[in-house]
Amino acid sequence: MNDLISIIIPVRNGEKYLSQCIESIIQQEMNTEIIVVDDFSDDSTVEIAKKYNCLIVKHDIQKGQVAGKNSGLKAAKGKYILFQDYDDIMNKSVLKKLYKELIENNDCAAIEAKIQDFYTPELSVEERNKIIIRKEPYWGLFTGAILMKKDIFDTIGLFDEKFQACEIIDWQSKMNSFGLKIKKTDIISVNRRIHLTNYGRMNKNNEYKDYAAILRAKFKKESFKHE
Repeated sequence: MNDLISIIIPVRNGEKYLSQCIESIIQQEMNTEIIVVDDFSDDSTVEIAKKYNCLIVKHDIQKGQVAGKNSGLKAAKGKYILFQDYDDIMNKSVLKKLYKELIENNDCAAIEAKIQDFYTPELSVEERNKIIIRKEPYWGLFTGAILMKKDIFDTIGLFDEKFQACEIIDWQSKMNSFGLKIKKTDIISVNRRIHLTNYGRMNKNNEYKDYAAILRAKFKKESFKHE
């Protein structure tokens, strides 16, 4: 049997799309545990997760996506980790492909795949015209796109919870500083659902602020090295 892969899904009020997300993971037919980190939802998110026998980690207050990733990591038993957004759909057999890539490239700590955007079906034509999506698959997103060895977090530590977005920048910076390799692949791992309340779109201000803070911290660290 393949090594256990922990799929961590941080979510708040995800009842609308969570079932599709979980079913796309189950259909991978890999050795997985699905960890749903409930960020103080007030809808049926937890009940849906229970229906699929997911491991459920509950926050007693709203803490955000980054804290959700950390909570999932603390509960995970897998040798490998993949973070997944509750509203996205994993492509068929992709987990097996990413796992194979990581096994065959044992000098790498993580494999980064591409993402494909799609409009969620319930959007009207007018709503779609207000949201620009990328027509071609692309790299650069964290959730749904990167299969990684869990033990890297023993080296780089957990995510910095003062950031509410841009955790991939902070993660990549730490990976680079410890010499941990990330291999890019043309595999398209997940279909990223574009709707009116995407976490990334709703948190643009936090993303810009966090990105600037990460760059300042990196610059300060590099300056200190050269003093």
